[in-house]
Amino acid sequence: MENQNKTYRDMFTLMREEPQAKAYFENLPHTVREQMSTRAFRVNSFDSMQSYAENLTRGDH
Repeated sequence: MENQNKTYRDMFTLMREEPQAKAYFENLPHTVREQMSTRAFRVNSFDSMQSYAENLTRGDH
């Protein structure tokens, strides 16, 4: 994906502009989506979204 490294203001802008990021987010576990939403300002690219989700899911086990 060519926009994988493109940065946005926050996670909500990212999902509005990148359908793939929105689909990825919607397939995450509810608890992970909740945690990410409370810190949406930290997520400004698809790469950062994936990294953050991976970090959160590692802690879920």
